[in-house]
Amino acid sequence: MSKLVILRNLSPKYLEQLKEIAPNWEIVISKDSSVYVPHLSEAEIIVGWNEEYAKECFKPNSPLRWIHSWGAGVNTMPLKQMKKAGIVLTNTSGIHAFPISETVIAMMLNLTRNIHIAIRKQLKKEWGRETNLMEMHGKTIGIIGVGAIGEETARLAKAFGMVVLGVRRSGKSSSVVDKMYNMEGLNEVLKVSDYVVNILPSTKETYKLIGESQIAQMKSTAFYINVGRGETTDTKALINALEQNIIAGAALDVFEQEPLPKESALWDLENLIITPHCSGLTTHYEERAMELFIMIFKDYLKGIKPIINKVDLDKEY
Repeated sequence: MSKLVILRNLSPKYLEQLKEIAPNWEIVISKDSSVYVPHLSEAEIIVGWNEEYAKECFKPNSPLRWIHSWGAGVNTMPLKQMKKAGIVLTNTSGIHAFPISETVIAMMLNLTRNIHIAIRKQLKKEWGRETNLMEMHGKTIGIIGVGAIGEETARLAKAFGMVVLGVRRSGKSSSVVDKMYNMEGLNEVLKVSDYVVNILPSTKETYKLIGESQIAQMKSTAFYINVGRGETTDTKALINALEQNIIAGAALDVFEQEPLPKESALWDLENLIITPHCSGLTTHYEERAMELFIMIFKDYLKGIKPIINKVDLDKEY
């Protein structure tokens, strides 16, 4: 009997759906490692990942054929081992477009209208108007790493009459981006953008891609927003830029080290907004994630290897 192991708790209705479409499969669903670990070496499909128990998944003669990541990022997964073992990896990329794009717009508005400063004053019961309040309308946004999230962000930015520039590896155009560049055009986008939004995955090519020289290209009035991966930004260079007012401000949802250590200098910067890697979270997450997985699973049961959201193990995304 084939076995599907899901490393998390799910609403009961999804277990019923899975049993209905795969009645001959053994299905294990639990967030408790003591429940799922004994089944990992016998699993044909694993949904979710726990690197602590990776060795259980790659034992000799393992029937494992497919791993489905519950998130979009796969940088913490043993991609080389998966490739060697012939395991297909898919992810939930695409379901985060609404919550992350809304977070980006919220960050942009907060930085533009100094809402974060007003909240700090509120906590101290201080009354005092901010006079240096700007507007988003008509400004230029540069989106680095345009995919589903970037395109949704671009669509929302258009509501503010913004000029939308994009950067992605292929340089392929998009109907919602005014001008698209490949990675060679990164500096050109940085120079003219009022808002730089980083949605890059963590790969060998993107490691600290945004560093001192890239930040130096940005306008002194520009804001930097990172909702991609923390490793894509040189934290020390960004701290220096914010302390020296080389750029106007930043908003970060992701960090090189998570949780962000209490001793990090980032916490004390008034021109910085910090959120705890939550931009992709939403009350609709389970529903969207399971809808995607079940769609791919149905194809798999028909003998169709996973194609939708298949991760390129060489490109690392």
